[in-house]
Amino acid sequence: MKVPTRPLGSTGLEISIIGFGASPLGNVFGDVHQDTATEAVRTAFDLGITLFDTSPFYGLTKSETVLGQALRDAGLPRDQFVLATKVGRYGQDTFDFSGPRVTRSVEESLERLHTSYIDLIQVHDMEFGSLDQIIAETLPALQRLKEKGLVRHIGITGLPLACFQYVLDRVPCGTVDVVLSYCHYTLCDQSLGRILPYLESKAVGVINASVLGMGLLTPHGPPAWHPAPAELQAAARAAARAADAHGVDLPKLATMFSVANPGIATHLIGFSTPDQVRDAVHAVLQAQGLEENAQAEQEERAMVEIREILAGTAQVTWPSGLPENSDEQLAAR
Repeated sequence: MKVPTRPLGSTGLEISIIGFGASPLGNVFGDVHQDTATEAVRTAFDLGITLFDTSPFYGLTKSETVLGQALRDAGLPRDQFVLATKVGRYGQDTFDFSGPRVTRSVEESLERLHTSYIDLIQVHDMEFGSLDQIIAETLPALQRLKEKGLVRHIGITGLPLACFQYVLDRVPCGTVDVVLSYCHYTLCDQSLGRILPYLESKAVGVINASVLGMGLLTPHGPPAWHPAPAELQAAARAAARAADAHGVDLPKLATMFSVANPGIATHLIGFSTPDQVRDAVHAVLQAQGLEENAQAEQEERAMVEIREILAGTAQVTWPSGLPENSDEQLAAR
């Protein structure tokens, strides 16, 4: 049994309801060997995962390089998967959304990924730049690359949800095909759900990234650099303890919860090993009722307790980007 698919907005693409998030291939959570990455990519494709997402920012181009090599070594047919990467962010504090730089960035990514075209090019963490520049310069530059056939669809990404509406309300319909939101549709935070009707009205496909909250919803907890405030990290630790007490897997519960929403086309999960891929696919198939779940009753009881633990931090997030691009500031414009 393979991972089911959903349409990605009005792009005409049918993509698997979970995607291969390749940030771990940039060694952002620990070292990953190329052979292991290749086997993870091959396993994902064999199990029906058709979306592979990366960025030059992840590992300072290492993720793109490792993913590109893995895709080539695995011998995946290029017309049978969707390859997504990003422009605009190149380091922790390095951003450049200018037309010339994003154009050159696409050319560099094509080389690292060993491909002649990118299915989905996305403006990365746009809240760190001028949204007006992205509207007037970045998106037109990507549109010109689309006209040349170097990219096929255009997306925007960011943490503050208000950024999406600011941009989408100021560009012609069809300029932006996809939005990628992260950490806003998880067991901790479902705020993305509030804007799904708006995004549907704009005919925009929705990608939800970081269903595990960038490591929050894992037994070992998030990495030291995680920006979540202390109260949210404490609640996540309590959720992990509750899952352990019930004898169930917290990442599995988090994955099952997120993929159940049919209004979101796909959910990116960071993978670096074949076993991680297999575990996520089992969770998806069980959530969709396509595979028997021997732990269903235990998981249901655990889920009730975990949702109660996390209810108090449901609206807790963290700042990201320029102050003027916060949800509060954009709402006041």
